[in-house]
Amino acid sequence: MTYEQAMKRLEQIVEKTESGDMDIDSLAANLKEAKTLVAYCKEKLTNVEAEVKKCLDM
Repeated sequence: MTYEQAMKRLEQIVEKTESGDMDIDSLAANLKEAKTLVAYCKEKLTNVEAEVKKCLDM
């Protein structure tokens, strides 16, 4: 999964959550997925930041 795909999925989850059309079981599953996606995106950004810093320090 790319960063962009993860962000798109997060946006979909937010839209579904805000619409109020989700039952409680779906809400719990979507929030769990969102938590995983946020961690994934954070890790990706941290890695890119480290790579950019490494390149700039050369």
